[in-house]
Amino acid sequence: MLALVARMTPKAMEERKDTATTDGWVDGETKVLEAPADHGTELRLWLRLLTCSTLVETEIRRRLREEFDSTLPRFDLMAQLERAKDGMVLGEVSKRMMVSPGNITVLVERLAESGHISRTTSATDRRVQIIALTPFGRAEFEKMAAAHAEWIDDLFGTLSAKDGAVLLDELGKLKRSIVASLAKGN
Repeated sequence: MLALVARMTPKAMEERKDTATTDGWVDGETKVLEAPADHGTELRLWLRLLTCSTLVETEIRRRLREEFDSTLPRFDLMAQLERAKDGMVLGEVSKRMMVSPGNITVLVERLAESGHISRTTSATDRRVQIIALTPFGRAEFEKMAAAHAEWIDDLFGTLSAKDGAVLLDELGKLKRSIVASLAKGN
């Protein structure tokens, strides 16, 4: 099999330098830059989004673990419950978090054992459980959420307010494109 070898432009080399870390780790996006002619803009954009998302998620997971002895799924579940003052049924939490009900059940068990959430049976349907943050869970989540906001500010810190607004708008267009494509069944 012949591999196409394209000479890297100075801009591509600079981008590669910015995405490789000092310990030699190279992501998929950086590898694509070795032969950019082999990949269209859409694929390179997808890899850029995936790389950014992975870098941020990995760092957030690390900081939650180290600073709060928590996980990102626990933080996400608590964030959903923080918005629902009267609690939520498990099925709704599962839909909002886009995970299986089984995954939610395991998280609920652990957070209930640690005193972060409470479980009550629905007055109208004994098969339905309503979960809510306890006062302890709400206080703990507020600490995590404040730290999380600072971490995101730090990670996105070199983006100007204008660049952030433009990026948010452009990603909104991309999201609408994806949703439209999915609605067509593509």
